[in-house]
Amino acid sequence: MTVLDLGCGSGELLGILREKYNINGYGLEIDPQCIQACIDNGINVIEQDLDSGLGNFPDCSFDSVVMTQALQAMRYPHLILDEMLRIGRECIITFPNFGHWKIRLYLATNGRMPVTRELAYQWYDTPNIHFFTLTDFEEFCNKKKIKILSRQFFSNRFPDIFMKKMWPSMFAATAVFQLAR
Repeated sequence: MTVLDLGCGSGELLGILREKYNINGYGLEIDPQCIQACIDNGINVIEQDLDSGLGNFPDCSFDSVVMTQALQAMRYPHLILDEMLRIGRECIITFPNFGHWKIRLYLATNGRMPVTRELAYQWYDTPNIHFFTLTDFEEFCNKKKIKILSRQFFSNRFPDIFMKKMWPSMFAATAVFQLAR
C-alpha cells in the first residue's frame, strides 16, 4: 500500500504506518525543521508548499492520501481536496470542528475567538484561515460529488456517548473523513 501524507510534520504518522502495516509512504512538508526530523527518522519526505498544488504527481499515484489537521490552514482547500482525490484512490482528512459547543459558547460569552489546547493560537497568528464545521464540510462534499466512505468523530469530553453520535456538529471536537470520487 502506498500513502502520501500532506503536511507530514516530523513524519510520526508515516513512521507508525511503516512499522505497523509495512506501508510505502511519502510525506510532503514545507517546514525545514520537520523535513530534517523526517530525514533523521528515515521517512521519505519531499519539500513542497501544498498551496502550489500537487501537479508533480500523476493521477492515481497513491492508494491513500492523508491530511491531518491542516485543511483549514490551506489557502485553497477545495483545490487541494480535488488534487488529493486525483492522485489517490481515497483520501483521509482530519480537521477541527469549528462548530463545537465550546467554541460556540466561548464566542457567545466572550465575544472573542477562543484559544484552547486544540486551537492554541490567537486570531492574529493562527495558521487556520478557513473556519468550517462538520456540516459545512459534508455540504461541500455533497456539492462536489465527493463520496464520504466513512466518518468518525472525536471529543475529549463526550467519548462514545449518544450526543456525539446524534449531534456531532455540536459535540465532536475533531472529525476524520474517508473520501473518494
